[in-house]
Amino acid sequence: MEDREEKAKGDERWTAAISNLAGMSSNIDSLQKLLLKKAVYVDDETFAKASLAAEQARTIKVLESRVENLEKELDAAISGAARARAEKRQADAAQKAAELRAQEITKELENTTKVFEVHMEELRMKQEEISKRDKEIKLLEAIIQTLGSSSSPARNSRNE
Repeated sequence: MEDREEKAKGDERWTAAISNLAGMSSNIDSLQKLLLKKAVYVDDETFAKASLAAEQARTIKVLESRVENLEKELDAAISGAARARAEKRQADAAQKAAELRAQEITKELENTTKVFEVHMEELRMKQEEISKRDKEIKLLEAIIQTLGSSSSPARNSRNE
């Protein structure tokens, strides 16, 4: 960015220098034509007026050049501002899209959490049911063992 500005300033200086040389050349040509055609000698007042007119012409050209450069800078600034506004709109749109996506993901996570909680509750209930049946089975096994051991002496006595 700075290189462009420096190059623009360098170009501006060369343009101004060339403009100055062209102005000086036209002034010299004018004076030469004046001297050749109308007078051999120019008094101080006429020379001063010619010099003043030439200086004013140079000043006008320099100012015109400056105005052109300022117009170019203004156009560039306007273009830059338009680009910045467009980029800001894009960034705002991207931010809104990201916020919407974050909300969607949050809702998905909340729904997944609810489903997970329901499944966990079902698993707890199944685990309790399994645990209850396991206790019943152990109780029945204990009863069967008790009955089996008490009936064994009765068998033994019958067998004898």
